[in-house]
Amino acid sequence: MSIVSSSLTSVSRRKSGTTNLDIAVIDAGLRRRIARARVGHFATSDGRIPSVVPVCFVLLGETVYQAIDGKPKSVNPSQLRRVKNVRANPNAALLIDHYLENWRRLWYVVLRGKARIVDAGVEQRRAIGALRKKYPQYRTNVPLRSDALVIAIDVRRLRHWRASSPGPVRARHPGRPA
Repeated sequence: MSIVSSSLTSVSRRKSGTTNLDIAVIDAGLRRRIARARVGHFATSDGRIPSVVPVCFVLLGETVYQAIDGKPKSVNPSQLRRVKNVRANPNAALLIDHYLENWRRLWYVVLRGKARIVDAGVEQRRAIGALRKKYPQYRTNVPLRSDALVIAIDVRRLRHWRASSPGPVRARHPGRPA
């Protein structure tokens, strides 16, 4: 697997097998794996207690979107732990992984960035449209309302690993701090 592109300013090999990249340099193969993944694990914290919840998601450009769908909730969507955490502390991550019994085909990606609530406007409508396109369930079984609350993560960094990779790469995007 080669992630190195001409836009990278530095590359160093590490023994961990992971690759750290700026989101802007995700190669097409990694974007395809992210796009095909069906479930991500959204991690937030209120500053004290971490929380992780499985979510449906879509990556559009350098932003990952998820929506609060129509499944029954014990509280109003604005009172869900993940929403309250984003409002208290926007630092968030989304883990996307692929597990098979054949461990030579394992991979994962962690997308890290600043999360925010999108509750109206063009961005919200575009995110809901993309989620409906990716997940047919949002069109039939569990409707995704057009006014659904959307959580966006503006991805700043990613970390990924793939079992079949020839080795790790560490990269930084020009003009962005390490």
